[in-house]
Amino acid sequence: MAEKSGKAREVLGLLGFLVLATAQVSNMILARGVAGSVPPFSIAFFRWSIVAIGLSPLIVAALRQHPGLLRKEGLGIAAAGFLGMFVCGGPVYLAGTTTSAINLALIMAMSPLAVLLFSLVSGLEQVNRWQVIGTSVAFAGAVLVITRGQASGGHGVAMGDFLVLLAMLAWAGYTLMQNRIGAGVGFLARIGLFAASGALFSLPFALHEMWWEPSAVLSLKAAEVYLYAGLVPGLFAYSAYSYLATAFGAISTSLSLYFGPVVGAVLSIVFLGEAPTAVHLIGGMLSLGGMWLSLRRKSA
Repeated sequence: MAEKSGKAREVLGLLGFLVLATAQVSNMILARGVAGSVPPFSIAFFRWSIVAIGLSPLIVAALRQHPGLLRKEGLGIAAAGFLGMFVCGGPVYLAGTTTSAINLALIMAMSPLAVLLFSLVSGLEQVNRWQVIGTSVAFAGAVLVITRGQASGGHGVAMGDFLVLLAMLAWAGYTLMQNRIGAGVGFLARIGLFAASGALFSLPFALHEMWWEPSAVLSLKAAEVYLYAGLVPGLFAYSAYSYLATAFGAISTSLSLYFGPVVGAVLSIVFLGEAPTAVHLIGGMLSLGGMWLSLRRKSA
């Protein structure tokens, strides 16, 4: 019975990470799709504002249950919002104007390696050899897919890649700290607090964009982009990420980013008409296999 329960947990974990990766990658597709037509920091500001407003009842309840929460955890909340929402918000949308979605996925897929390194150095989470092996196998799949993608498409400029690199490192830091802030507070309430912090960090840049490009910021198209960004790669993706990190640990959950290149290739086929290749299939199998190995050994 215990063995069956473990198998079911592995399968559900893989499905959960696949859905999560799709929601995450859709943000990269969005960044490329609206590049140059909707200002980047305005997307980030409205995205996180929507998330914070949607979770406001939970935020209010958490503040009532923990009266000194903002005083005790204010710096941590601000840091998580800065890393996970601000740095992984506007700069990524800005990078989308010069870097392909496949490049975005590749660089963000390196985040688990940074999480692994940070964990080893700080001792925040125990790392076993099977997680290292699973990470390496999944990374090989991601590199295989992206290398073929770069060979058949354009390359991003250095500045765009640099911005995504900063976002990747910020995401690794957010991954490790998000469940260590606000002990006793529900994960959705924490996401709401982080989102509010990220929106505040993005606000000055968004106001600047509103001043210089009011028609682009306040258009109907922009409103549709804000709504989608707030609901799918915003509220859903971050909530799912926090939940899965609680269930499987920061390192295993960060491996979901390895699905990004594979899912990104599929979405590129669907929306851009690119033909699938054997490299995509092999890379996908490696990514799935690495994820399965890491989860299986961790649950064991």
